[in-house]
Amino acid sequence: MPDTAKIIIGSRGSKLALWQAEWVKGRLTEAGYWVEIKTIKTTGDKIVDVSLPDSGVKGLFIKEIEEALIAGTVDIAVHSLKDLPNDQPEGLCVAAVPERADARDVLASKNKWSFAELPADARVGTSSLRRKSQAGNMRGDLNILPVRGNLDTRLKKLERGDFDALIVAAAGLLRLGFEDHITQYFSSTEICPAVGQGALAIEIRKEDARIASVVAPLNHEATHAAIRAERAMLRGLGGGCQLPIAAHAIAEGDCLHLRGVVASPDGTKIIHATAPGFTNDPETLGATVANSLISQGALGILELV
Repeated sequence: MPDTAKIIIGSRGSKLALWQAEWVKGRLTEAGYWVEIKTIKTTGDKIVDVSLPDSGVKGLFIKEIEEALIAGTVDIAVHSLKDLPNDQPEGLCVAAVPERADARDVLASKNKWSFAELPADARVGTSSLRRKSQAGNMRGDLNILPVRGNLDTRLKKLERGDFDALIVAAAGLLRLGFEDHITQYFSSTEICPAVGQGALAIEIRKEDARIASVVAPLNHEATHAAIRAERAMLRGLGGGCQLPIAAHAIAEGDCLHLRGVVASPDGTKIIHATAPGFTNDPETLGATVANSLISQGALGILELV
């Protein structure tokens, strides 16, 4: 029989973050738990006039939520996994990773152009140095510009003509019902996704056995293994989520396949590495791909950032 004590989920207040928190709340409510969502404003929500890579702040969208988790004012933190730094605060852990949504990046263009159809000097907005680097590698003639704000804010900027196109994560558009804005999906060989893109992290206090048992059924083993491989690769490169590092792992049965990418900020240098591995040892796979990238000069490229 479920525990009758209230469970409080900490979340950002953006539409996408609340969709994610509501999804978790819905699954727990269906299981018989009493759940409430507490919205928390993060540093990333407050810094609106500086691009994410230039902010110099780690954990932009999670720091205050993790502080609330440590203080005990919330029981669960729900994050976009790509926002979660590798070095979590002491006492916290990712207890569950639900099944991943579409991990790809997409193009949203006002005139329904594909990426190839964008005219030279078209203004393309992205919040990610990783996307800018890889898109610039494919189309050096585009004017790729930083864009800040929640997803719906960025789409409004597109509609009013601030940009000719946006490159964003498919998962956010699909979750919020904005799929009609998508004009092209990028494969992982065109624009490799961010580490953890499309996945959610359910973070709890490490010693909270009650909440660990509550969220355990939400964990999707194949997704969790893929994410661990991607994060191990990132860790091997000594990188964070604001660097032009990309990774995408796919689980097929007991096997994992990981692609990693490192690009220079201007997209003129880009290296790839792929390797197979196993779901029962994703960290070894991540380290293997990281070492392959390092052998090709990844660390020198990252020093340019």
